[in-house]
Amino acid sequence: MSDSNSPSEPLKVGVLGYRFMGKAHSNALARLPMFFPEAPDVERTVIIGRDEDALADAAERFGFESTATDWRDVIDDVDVFYNLGPNHLHAEPSIAALEAGKHVFCEKPLAPTLDEAEAMRDAARDADGVAGCAFNYRFVPAIQYAKGLIEDGELGEIHHVRGRYLQDWLVDPEAPWAWRMDKDLAGSGALGDLGAHTVDLARFLVGEVAGDIERVSGHLQTFVDERPVPDTDEYKPVTVDDAYTAQAEFENGAVGSFEASRFANGHKNDHTIEIHGSEGSLKFSLERLNELEVKTGDSRGYETVLVTDESDPYVDHWWPPGHVIGWEHTFVHENYEFLTAVAERRSAGSRTQSGDSNKGGEFHPSFEDAYEVQEILDAIERSDASGEWVTLE
Repeated sequence: MSDSNSPSEPLKVGVLGYRFMGKAHSNALARLPMFFPEAPDVERTVIIGRDEDALADAAERFGFESTATDWRDVIDDVDVFYNLGPNHLHAEPSIAALEAGKHVFCEKPLAPTLDEAEAMRDAARDADGVAGCAFNYRFVPAIQYAKGLIEDGELGEIHHVRGRYLQDWLVDPEAPWAWRMDKDLAGSGALGDLGAHTVDLARFLVGEVAGDIERVSGHLQTFVDERPVPDTDEYKPVTVDDAYTAQAEFENGAVGSFEASRFANGHKNDHTIEIHGSEGSLKFSLERLNELEVKTGDSRGYETVLVTDESDPYVDHWWPPGHVIGWEHTFVHENYEFLTAVAERRSAGSRTQSGDSNKGGEFHPSFEDAYEVQEILDAIERSDASGEWVTLE
Protein backbone atom coordinates (compact mmCIF):
# COMPACT_ATOMS: atom_id res chain seq x y z
CA MET A 1 0.00 0.00 0.00
CA SER A 2 1.39 3.38 -0.98
CA ASP A 3 1.99 5.65 1.99
CA SER A 4 3.32 8.73 0.18
CA ASN A 5 0.54 11.06 1.32
CA SER A 6 2.84 13.87 2.36
CA PRO A 7 3.14 16.65 -0.24
CA SER A 8 6.95 16.36 0.09
CA GLU A 9 7.02 12.65 -0.81
CA PRO A 10 7.73 11.65 -4.44
CA LEU A 11 4.73 10.59 -6.46
CA LYS A 12 4.78 6.86 -7.15
CA VAL A 13 3.74 6.27 -10.76
CA GLY A 14 2.43 3.09 -12.34
CA VAL A 15 2.13 2.86 -16.13
CA LEU A 16 -0.11 0.42 -17.98
CA GLY A 17 1.39 -0.06 -21.46
CA TYR A 18 4.94 -0.04 -22.76
CA ARG A 19 4.63 0.33 -26.51
CA PHE A 20 3.96 3.55 -28.46
CA MET A 21 2.29 5.71 -25.81
CA GLY A 22 4.04 3.92 -22.97
CA LYS A 23 7.36 4.89 -24.48
CA ALA A 24 6.22 8.48 -25.16
CA HIS A 25 5.03 9.12 -21.60
CA SER A 26 7.94 7.27 -19.98
CA ASN A 27 10.31 9.44 -21.98
CA ALA A 28 8.45 12.51 -20.73
CA LEU A 29 8.70 11.39 -17.11
CA ALA A 30 12.44 10.90 -17.53
CA ARG A 31 12.90 14.37 -19.05
CA LEU A 32 11.01 16.30 -16.36
CA PRO A 33 13.78 16.56 -13.72
CA MET A 34 16.28 17.82 -16.30
CA PHE A 35 14.16 20.49 -18.02
CA PHE A 36 11.35 21.19 -15.52
CA PRO A 37 13.14 21.07 -12.16
CA GLU A 38 10.13 22.66 -10.46
CA ALA A 39 8.00 19.65 -11.43
CA PRO A 40 6.98 17.26 -8.62
CA ASP A 41 9.41 14.46 -7.81
CA VAL A 42 8.33 11.20 -9.42
CA GLU A 43 9.27 7.58 -8.83
CA ARG A 44 8.72 5.33 -11.84
CA THR A 45 7.47 2.52 -9.65
CA VAL A 46 5.93 -0.14 -11.90
CA ILE A 47 5.23 -0.77 -15.57
CA ILE A 48 2.37 -3.11 -16.46
CA GLY A 49 1.71 -5.37 -19.45
CA ARG A 50 1.19 -8.97 -20.53
CA ASP A 51 4.56 -10.10 -21.92
CA GLU A 52 7.01 -10.61 -19.05
CA ASP A 53 10.14 -10.58 -21.23
CA ALA A 54 9.08 -7.43 -23.07
CA LEU A 55 8.11 -5.84 -19.76
CA ALA A 56 11.51 -6.57 -18.23
CA ASP A 57 13.21 -4.97 -21.22
CA ALA A 58 10.90 -1.93 -21.08
CA ALA A 59 11.43 -1.49 -17.33
CA GLU A 60 15.20 -1.42 -17.82
CA ARG A 61 15.08 0.97 -20.76
CA PHE A 62 12.42 3.29 -19.30
CA GLY A 63 13.75 3.35 -15.74
CA PHE A 64 10.97 1.56 -13.83
CA GLU A 65 11.67 -0.22 -10.57
CA SER A 66 9.41 -3.23 -11.15
CA THR A 67 6.97 -4.92 -13.51
CA ALA A 68 3.51 -6.47 -13.20
CA THR A 69 1.25 -8.44 -15.53
CA ASP A 70 -2.01 -7.44 -13.80
CA TRP A 71 -2.86 -3.87 -12.87
CA ARG A 72 -5.05 -5.14 -10.02
CA ASP A 73 -1.98 -6.44 -8.20
CA VAL A 74 -0.26 -3.06 -8.00
CA ILE A 75 -2.96 -0.39 -8.03
CA ASP A 76 -2.59 0.11 -4.26
CA ASP A 77 1.19 0.56 -4.59
CA VAL A 78 1.06 3.77 -6.63
CA ASP A 79 -0.21 7.31 -6.26
CA VAL A 80 -0.69 8.00 -9.96
CA PHE A 81 -1.98 5.51 -12.54
CA TYR A 82 -1.24 6.05 -16.22
CA ASN A 83 -3.63 4.10 -18.46
CA LEU A 84 -1.92 3.92 -21.83
CA GLY A 85 -3.44 0.64 -22.99
CA PRO A 86 -5.72 0.01 -25.99
CA ASN A 87 -9.06 1.83 -25.95
CA HIS A 88 -11.09 -1.14 -24.68
CA LEU A 89 -8.88 -1.25 -21.56
CA HIS A 90 -9.48 2.38 -20.59
CA ALA A 91 -12.67 2.13 -18.54
CA GLU A 92 -12.26 -0.66 -15.98
CA PRO A 93 -8.70 0.06 -14.73
CA SER A 94 -9.22 3.84 -14.73
CA ILE A 95 -12.48 3.63 -12.78
CA ALA A 96 -10.97 1.18 -10.29
CA ALA A 97 -7.95 3.44 -9.77
CA LEU A 98 -10.14 6.49 -9.17
CA GLU A 99 -12.30 4.55 -6.72
CA ALA A 100 -9.10 3.49 -4.93
CA GLY A 101 -8.20 7.16 -4.44
CA LYS A 102 -5.54 7.35 -7.16
CA HIS A 103 -4.86 10.09 -9.67
CA VAL A 104 -5.44 8.87 -13.24
CA PHE A 105 -4.02 9.92 -16.58
CA CYS A 106 -5.67 8.15 -19.54
CA GLU A 107 -4.82 8.18 -23.22
CA LYS A 108 -7.38 9.41 -25.73
CA PRO A 109 -10.04 8.74 -26.82
CA LEU A 110 -11.46 8.35 -23.34
CA ALA A 111 -13.25 5.08 -24.22
CA PRO A 112 -14.53 3.07 -27.20
CA THR A 113 -18.16 3.97 -26.46
CA LEU A 114 -20.05 6.93 -25.08
CA ASP A 115 -21.51 4.78 -22.27
CA GLU A 116 -18.05 3.80 -21.05
CA ALA A 117 -16.85 7.39 -21.35
CA GLU A 118 -19.83 8.50 -19.26
CA ALA A 119 -18.97 5.95 -16.57
CA MET A 120 -15.39 7.22 -16.50
CA ARG A 121 -16.55 10.83 -16.30
CA ASP A 122 -18.92 10.01 -13.43
CA ALA A 123 -16.19 8.13 -11.56
CA ALA A 124 -13.92 11.16 -11.90
CA ARG A 125 -16.66 13.46 -10.58
CA ASP A 126 -17.01 11.32 -7.47
CA ALA A 127 -13.27 10.83 -6.90
CA ASP A 128 -10.75 12.79 -4.88
CA GLY A 129 -7.98 12.35 -7.43
CA VAL A 130 -7.13 14.33 -10.55
CA ALA A 131 -8.38 12.65 -13.74
CA GLY A 132 -6.75 13.84 -16.96
CA CYS A 133 -6.96 12.78 -20.58
CA ALA A 134 -3.88 12.90 -22.81
CA PHE A 135 -4.70 15.29 -25.64
CA ASN A 136 -1.07 16.30 -26.02
CA TYR A 137 -1.53 18.78 -28.89
CA ARG A 138 -2.99 21.33 -26.51
CA PHE A 139 0.55 21.69 -25.17
CA VAL A 140 2.33 22.68 -28.38
CA PRO A 141 3.75 26.19 -27.72
CA ALA A 142 2.33 27.48 -31.02
CA ILE A 143 -1.14 26.22 -30.07
CA GLN A 144 -0.92 27.91 -26.67
CA TYR A 145 0.19 31.09 -28.42
CA ALA A 146 -2.73 30.80 -30.86
CA LYS A 147 -5.20 30.39 -28.01
CA GLY A 148 -3.90 33.60 -26.47
CA LEU A 149 -4.40 35.50 -29.73
CA ILE A 150 -7.97 34.22 -30.09
CA GLU A 151 -8.98 34.98 -26.51
CA ASP A 152 -7.39 38.42 -26.71
CA GLY A 153 -9.73 39.18 -29.60
CA GLU A 154 -7.03 39.45 -32.29
CA LEU A 155 -9.16 37.40 -34.71
CA GLY A 156 -12.43 39.12 -33.83
CA GLU A 157 -15.64 37.10 -34.11
CA ILE A 158 -14.92 33.51 -35.08
CA HIS A 159 -16.55 32.45 -38.36
CA HIS A 160 -14.77 29.31 -39.57
CA VAL A 161 -12.96 26.42 -37.84
CA ARG A 162 -11.29 23.89 -40.11
CA GLY A 163 -9.39 20.84 -38.92
CA ARG A 164 -7.89 17.84 -40.65
CA TYR A 165 -5.68 14.95 -39.58
CA LEU A 166 -4.18 12.98 -42.46
CA GLN A 167 -2.04 9.82 -42.39
CA ASP A 168 -1.24 7.18 -45.02
CA TRP A 169 -0.21 4.08 -43.08
CA LEU A 170 -3.15 2.02 -44.38
CA VAL A 171 -3.00 2.91 -48.08
CA ASP A 172 -1.57 -0.55 -48.87
CA PRO A 173 -4.52 -3.01 -48.77
CA GLU A 174 -2.10 -5.67 -47.49
CA ALA A 175 -1.05 -3.60 -44.48
CA PRO A 176 -1.52 -5.91 -41.46
CA TRP A 177 -4.59 -6.03 -39.26
CA ALA A 178 -4.26 -4.48 -35.78
CA TRP A 179 -6.54 -3.80 -32.82
CA ARG A 180 -7.17 -0.26 -34.08
CA MET A 181 -9.25 -1.85 -36.89
CA ASP A 182 -11.69 -3.63 -34.57
CA LYS A 183 -14.76 -1.70 -33.38
CA ASP A 184 -15.01 -3.71 -30.15
CA LEU A 185 -11.43 -2.85 -29.22
CA ALA A 186 -11.05 0.66 -30.65
CA GLY A 187 -14.60 2.03 -30.81
CA SER A 188 -13.99 3.73 -34.15
CA GLY A 189 -11.16 4.20 -36.61
CA ALA A 190 -9.85 7.48 -37.97
CA LEU A 191 -12.73 9.24 -36.20
CA GLY A 192 -11.70 8.31 -32.65
CA ASP A 193 -7.98 7.88 -33.22
CA LEU A 194 -7.38 11.11 -35.14
CA GLY A 195 -10.63 13.05 -35.10
CA ALA A 196 -10.66 13.12 -31.31
CA HIS A 197 -7.50 15.24 -31.41
CA THR A 198 -9.01 17.67 -33.92
CA VAL A 199 -12.30 18.08 -32.07
CA ASP A 200 -10.52 18.62 -28.75
CA LEU A 201 -8.15 21.16 -30.28
CA ALA A 202 -11.02 23.08 -31.89
CA ARG A 203 -12.92 23.22 -28.59
CA PHE A 204 -9.75 24.24 -26.74
CA LEU A 205 -8.95 27.06 -29.14
CA VAL A 206 -12.36 28.64 -29.74
CA GLY A 207 -14.61 27.28 -26.98
CA GLU A 208 -14.32 30.44 -24.88
CA VAL A 209 -15.27 32.74 -27.75
CA ALA A 210 -17.41 30.64 -30.12
CA GLY A 211 -19.12 28.41 -27.57
CA ASP A 212 -19.85 24.70 -27.82
CA ILE A 213 -20.50 22.65 -30.93
CA GLU A 214 -24.32 22.42 -31.12
CA ARG A 215 -24.95 20.10 -34.07
CA VAL A 216 -22.98 17.94 -36.51
CA SER A 217 -23.33 16.11 -39.79
CA GLY A 218 -20.94 13.24 -40.46
CA HIS A 219 -19.85 10.67 -43.00
CA LEU A 220 -17.64 7.63 -42.30
CA GLN A 221 -16.04 5.41 -44.93
CA THR A 222 -14.12 2.11 -44.89
CA PHE A 223 -12.00 1.49 -48.00
CA VAL A 224 -10.57 -1.97 -47.24
CA ASP A 225 -12.93 -4.49 -45.66
CA GLU A 226 -10.39 -7.05 -44.41
CA ARG A 227 -6.68 -7.24 -43.73
CA PRO A 228 -4.07 -9.98 -43.20
CA VAL A 229 -3.30 -11.13 -39.68
CA PRO A 230 0.48 -11.00 -39.06
CA ASP A 231 2.32 -14.35 -39.16
CA THR A 232 -0.76 -16.25 -40.39
CA ASP A 233 -2.61 -16.96 -43.64
CA GLU A 234 -5.79 -15.50 -42.19
CA TYR A 235 -7.62 -12.25 -42.85
CA LYS A 236 -9.73 -10.35 -40.34
CA PRO A 237 -12.55 -7.92 -41.08
CA VAL A 238 -12.03 -4.18 -40.64
CA THR A 239 -15.02 -2.97 -38.62
CA VAL A 240 -14.10 0.70 -38.21
CA ASP A 241 -13.85 3.69 -40.51
CA ASP A 242 -10.73 4.43 -42.53
CA ALA A 243 -11.78 8.06 -43.01
CA TYR A 244 -14.44 10.52 -41.85
CA THR A 245 -15.66 13.99 -42.67
CA ALA A 246 -17.94 16.17 -40.57
CA GLN A 247 -19.60 19.56 -40.58
CA ALA A 248 -20.34 21.37 -37.34
CA GLU A 249 -22.16 24.45 -36.11
CA PHE A 250 -20.89 26.34 -33.07
CA GLU A 251 -23.01 28.20 -30.55
CA ASN A 252 -22.07 31.61 -31.98
CA GLY A 253 -22.98 30.51 -35.52
CA ALA A 254 -19.44 29.69 -36.63
CA VAL A 255 -19.16 26.78 -39.06
CA GLY A 256 -16.72 23.91 -38.61
CA SER A 257 -15.38 21.28 -40.97
CA PHE A 258 -13.36 18.31 -39.75
CA GLU A 259 -11.82 15.32 -41.49
CA ALA A 260 -9.32 12.55 -40.89
CA SER A 261 -7.98 9.71 -42.96
CA ARG A 262 -5.50 6.86 -42.74
CA PHE A 263 -5.57 6.71 -46.57
CA ALA A 264 -4.19 10.18 -47.41
CA ASN A 265 -1.29 9.14 -49.62
CA GLY A 266 1.82 11.20 -48.91
CA HIS A 267 0.74 12.40 -45.46
CA LYS A 268 2.53 10.85 -42.49
CA ASN A 269 1.17 12.84 -39.54
CA ASP A 270 -0.42 15.98 -40.92
CA HIS A 271 -2.62 17.59 -38.27
CA THR A 272 -3.73 21.02 -39.46
CA ILE A 273 -6.16 23.52 -37.99
CA GLU A 274 -7.31 26.88 -39.34
CA ILE A 275 -9.34 29.55 -37.55
CA HIS A 276 -10.88 32.45 -39.49
CA GLY A 277 -12.44 35.47 -37.80
CA SER A 278 -13.80 38.90 -38.63
CA GLU A 279 -10.46 40.58 -37.84
CA GLY A 280 -7.91 37.92 -38.72
CA SER A 281 -6.99 34.28 -39.24
CA LEU A 282 -4.42 31.71 -38.18
CA LYS A 283 -3.16 28.36 -39.45
CA PHE A 284 -1.18 25.62 -37.70
CA SER A 285 0.31 22.39 -39.01
CA LEU A 286 1.81 19.71 -36.78
CA GLU A 287 4.38 19.06 -39.50
CA ARG A 288 5.73 22.57 -38.78
CA LEU A 289 4.91 22.64 -35.09
CA ASN A 290 7.22 25.51 -34.16
CA GLU A 291 5.43 27.85 -36.57
CA LEU A 292 2.11 29.65 -36.61
CA GLU A 293 0.70 31.41 -39.67
CA VAL A 294 -1.08 34.58 -38.53
CA LYS A 295 -3.03 37.26 -40.38
CA THR A 296 -4.32 40.17 -38.26
CA GLY A 297 -5.31 43.79 -38.71
CA ASP A 298 -4.64 45.44 -42.06
CA SER A 299 -1.93 43.03 -43.19
CA ARG A 300 -2.51 41.72 -46.73
CA GLY A 301 -1.55 38.14 -45.95
CA TYR A 302 -0.20 35.68 -43.44
CA GLU A 303 2.95 36.19 -41.41
CA THR A 304 4.95 33.18 -40.27
CA VAL A 305 5.62 33.44 -36.54
CA LEU A 306 8.38 31.21 -35.18
CA VAL A 307 7.12 30.36 -31.69
CA THR A 308 10.52 29.76 -30.08
CA ASP A 309 11.12 32.89 -27.99
CA GLU A 310 11.80 32.67 -24.27
CA SER A 311 8.50 34.46 -23.65
CA ASP A 312 6.52 31.80 -25.57
CA PRO A 313 4.74 29.04 -23.63
CA TYR A 314 7.12 26.38 -22.25
CA VAL A 315 10.02 27.46 -24.49
CA ASP A 316 12.14 28.89 -21.67
CA HIS A 317 12.53 25.35 -20.30
CA TRP A 318 14.34 24.08 -23.38
CA TRP A 319 16.99 25.64 -25.59
CA PRO A 320 18.13 29.16 -26.53
CA PRO A 321 15.61 31.19 -28.59
CA GLY A 322 15.21 29.97 -32.14
CA HIS A 323 16.16 26.35 -31.33
CA VAL A 324 13.12 24.30 -32.26
CA ILE A 325 11.45 21.57 -30.23
CA GLY A 326 9.67 18.43 -31.44
CA TRP A 327 6.66 16.15 -31.09
CA GLU A 328 7.99 14.37 -27.99
CA HIS A 329 8.16 17.65 -26.08
CA THR A 330 4.37 17.98 -26.08
CA PHE A 331 4.25 14.95 -23.78
CA VAL A 332 6.73 16.56 -21.41
CA HIS A 333 4.55 19.67 -21.23
CA GLU A 334 1.31 17.79 -20.57
CA ASN A 335 2.96 15.52 -17.97
CA TYR A 336 4.35 18.59 -16.24
CA GLU A 337 0.91 20.20 -16.08
CA PHE A 338 -0.83 17.01 -14.99
CA LEU A 339 1.66 16.08 -12.27
CA THR A 340 1.73 19.68 -11.00
CA ALA A 341 -2.06 19.50 -10.63
CA VAL A 342 -1.69 16.19 -8.79
CA ALA A 343 0.84 17.70 -6.38
CA GLU A 344 -1.40 20.72 -5.79
CA ARG A 345 -4.40 18.45 -5.18
CA ARG A 346 -2.40 16.38 -2.71
CA SER A 347 -1.21 19.50 -0.91
CA ALA A 348 -4.77 20.86 -0.77
CA GLY A 349 -5.92 17.52 0.61
CA SER A 350 -3.52 17.84 3.52
CA ARG A 351 -4.88 21.35 4.19
CA THR A 352 -8.47 20.12 3.97
CA GLN A 353 -7.78 17.82 6.89
CA SER A 354 -7.07 20.98 8.86
CA GLY A 355 -10.33 22.63 7.82
CA ASP A 356 -9.50 24.11 4.40
CA SER A 357 -12.24 23.09 1.93
CA ASN A 358 -10.16 23.89 -1.20
CA LYS A 359 -10.06 20.79 -3.42
CA GLY A 360 -6.80 21.83 -5.05
CA GLY A 361 -5.16 21.40 -8.42
CA GLU A 362 -7.16 21.14 -11.64
CA PHE A 363 -5.99 19.72 -14.95
CA HIS A 364 -7.45 20.18 -18.41
CA PRO A 365 -8.26 18.26 -20.53
CA SER A 366 -10.10 16.47 -17.74
CA PHE A 367 -12.30 13.38 -18.03
CA GLU A 368 -15.19 15.86 -18.32
CA ASP A 369 -13.53 17.54 -21.31
CA ALA A 370 -12.77 14.16 -22.90
CA TYR A 371 -16.37 13.01 -22.40
CA GLU A 372 -17.61 16.10 -24.24
CA VAL A 373 -15.30 15.25 -27.13
CA GLN A 374 -16.69 11.70 -27.07
CA GLU A 375 -20.23 13.10 -27.28
CA ILE A 376 -19.32 14.85 -30.52
CA LEU A 377 -17.64 11.76 -31.98
CA ASP A 378 -20.71 9.71 -31.09
CA ALA A 379 -22.98 12.29 -32.73
CA ILE A 380 -20.89 12.16 -35.92
CA GLU A 381 -21.30 8.37 -36.01
CA ARG A 382 -25.05 8.66 -35.42
CA SER A 383 -25.31 11.24 -38.19
CA ASP A 384 -23.55 8.89 -40.57
CA ALA A 385 -25.97 6.10 -39.65
CA SER A 386 -29.09 8.26 -40.01
CA GLY A 387 -28.03 10.50 -42.88
CA GLU A 388 -29.22 13.53 -40.89
CA TRP A 389 -27.82 16.33 -38.77
CA VAL A 390 -27.57 15.42 -35.08
CA THR A 391 -28.13 18.01 -32.36
CA LEU A 392 -26.04 17.70 -29.20
CA GLU A 393 -27.85 17.94 -25.89
